[in-house]
Amino acid sequence: MDKRNFAFGKKNFILLAIGMIIVIIGFILMSGPGSTETTFNPDIFSAQRIKVAPLTCLFGFLFIVYGILYKPKNNE
Repeated sequence: MDKRNFAFGKKNFILLAIGMIIVIIGFILMSGPGSTETTFNPDIFSAQRIKVAPLTCLFGFLFIVYGILYKPKNNE
């Protein structure tokens, strides 16, 4: 069987997919109703939107970088 030399192995793609899922979860945590010109919604300053969601996205992006840089010890 002719094995092609790809830049990424199966484990790299799995790590990249996990990182993307974490980033998408972070963006979902950031979403929600906003304020309009007539009403103010104090939920836009909640801890979930200000602290948790950006840290989740940052962790996801770092996980993606790890998935890109990961080099398996053996050939897959």
